[in-house]
Amino acid sequence: MKQRTIGGVPVGAVGLGAMPMSIEGRPEERRSIQTIQTAVDAGVTLIDTADAYHLAAQDEIGHNEGLIAKALRQYGGDTSHVIVATRGGHLRPAQGPWAQNGDPAYLKRAAKESAKRLGVEAIDLYQFHRPDPTVPYADSVGALAELLDEGIIRMAGISNANMQQIREANDLLGDRLVSVQNQFSPRFRSSEGELGLCHDLGIAFLPWSPLGGIAEASQLGSKYEAFTLVAREHAVSPQVVALAWEMAKSEVVIPIPGASRPESILDSVTAATLPLSPEDIALLDSAQQPVA
Repeated sequence: MKQRTIGGVPVGAVGLGAMPMSIEGRPEERRSIQTIQTAVDAGVTLIDTADAYHLAAQDEIGHNEGLIAKALRQYGGDTSHVIVATRGGHLRPAQGPWAQNGDPAYLKRAAKESAKRLGVEAIDLYQFHRPDPTVPYADSVGALAELLDEGIIRMAGISNANMQQIREANDLLGDRLVSVQNQFSPRFRSSEGELGLCHDLGIAFLPWSPLGGIAEASQLGSKYEAFTLVAREHAVSPQVVALAWEMAKSEVVIPIPGASRPESILDSVTAATLPLSPEDIALLDSAQQPVA
């Protein structure tokens, strides 16, 4: 399998989505730290987080970032090759629904706070989490350019972006736009066009919830018969098949499956070496509807 990169930096073919370790149903901290460290042991070099990954309480902001920083600090080995990608611009208030804030001044302030929680001088990869309909998109992306110029972040990306927004960000940032993080899975395929555009532009495409979401991931095989059939043929889990199928779409695709147990991420990383035949891929591509 061709080497995956973000901004020219080599990374493992599968990343780790750390969100489940900080929201409702979070495991005890010891298990979360073990999961992160197990991922690094297994060759995972991309860990995904966001300042909004926390419980609905003001004093919880940045919980996931702090957890990752602690796990890497306690790892006991070299973690200089690990890219921690965080996001800003999506808010989880103590009360009410999640919201957006794409104001450039806010994004720059949020990035600096994220850097403090991560314990770094410069964030490896910082991504604008979600477009704010009250702020021109170019203004929000402009904040990323300023953060790059000021050395607060090393690489910049966008998230939950449509094709027009990807093109706009690419025009503004040029080769400094290195990633697009959109939802994509057997269940959610609406970002297929954005994936193709990233392939054409040479920008890393990071599917979030690549197994369909926390509540759906364990049911993937029972809802999509094609993934079960291919999994049986290769003696792997349907979840591994899903990740391998996504990676087979382009060398720019780097799935970031969520995990809160060491066993989950150890299963996920095996997708990098699963050889899917053209017939396998055609069957999986045709699996449009969940099994009733």
